[in-house]
Parts: sequence; structure tokens; C-alpha cells
Amino acid sequence: VDGGDLRWAVEVLNHVLFADEHHETARVLQADALEQLAFGCENGTWRNVYLSGATELRRGIFGTPAATGAPDLLAALSVEQILSSVAIRVDGPKAWDQHLVLSFVITDLDETYVFELRNGTANHRMTPKPAEGSTTLTLARRTLIGLLTGRVDIAAALGDGSIAIDGDPGDLGRLVAVLAPVDREFPIVTP
Repeated sequence: VDGGDLRWAVEVLNHVLFADEHHETARVLQADALEQLAFGCENGTWRNVYLSGATELRRGIFGTPAATGAPDLLAALSVEQILSSVAIRVDGPKAWDQHLVLSFVITDLDETYVFELRNGTANHRMTPKPAEGSTTLTLARRTLIGLLTGRVDIAAALGDGSIAIDGDPGDLGRLVAVLAPVDREFPIVTP
């Protein structure tokens, strides 16, 4: 840190903290180094990451705001980003024996996506039409966001026609059952 090689200092101190996350000297030094990196950063995103790391080291884990509380952020996501956010939450070991194929026909965008869960991994792709034999959900993009964030009740949406399902409606429930919960209190610097 004294030599000015802040990125290297953060890397070395990271190893110290993973060996002993309560090492007070390492916590103080890494927080100072992260703060100095933030002060010299022109990129706002990286500046915030550095300052968040320094805050965690000094005050503890502070969590993240609930994504469901940020409707403007969610509204800006593409369908690909929405489906990717679901895919990264798949609990691989829990989903290992599941094989699900869901097709999403997004009416307001005139796009179709196939979401496949197999061997504990989920993948999705845009396609010209729903996959043969898949459970197909026909809905608007905003309804998809609401469905995946819990803001849209599927029974009510089926009743009012904002979602149409062709195939086994239980497939969506089987997908939700293998998703890991969102941990808003995850540490970003410490183990």
C-alpha cells in the first residue's frame, strides 16, 4: 500500500482475509487501498464497487436493495437478461434429474425464446417458434418480469388472459422449485 501498488495490495490482502476474515490490520489496509482506488477511478461502476468493498470491511455486510423494489431497473432488462437471471439461480445438484423445456412467446416483442433445463444447467435461446413438445407460455414482456419476480399471480393471470399456457403448467412450478433463493446479504470482499 505504501508503495502505491494498490491493486496488488488488495489482491494480497484478499488472501490474508480469506485465511482469517477477522484480521484487523488486513481489513484496515484493504479498506484504505480500496478507497484510494475508488478516488482515482474515472468509471462510476468501478468506483462504487471499490467503495462498497471498503464499506463492508469497515462496517460489515450491508446487503443489496431488493430487485423487486426497482421496477425501472427490471423494466430495462431484455428478455435475454431476464432469462439469464433465472438460469444463474438454478441449484445444479437439486436440478440434476430435471429435464424441462419451456417456450416463452413474448407477444409485445413478437419474439420466442426456448428455456431448457437439463443436467442441472439452464440455457435459453431465441427461436423462430416454440420448441416441439415444450410447455409454451404466451405473455407480454412485463408479465414475464412480474411472473418471475412474484408480482404476477399465475392463477389470476391465467384467469384474465394475460398468460396463456399450452402444455403442462406444472413445468413452471418445477423450474421455480429448483431455483436458489436470492441472497441479498452476500459479502463482496470477505468470505
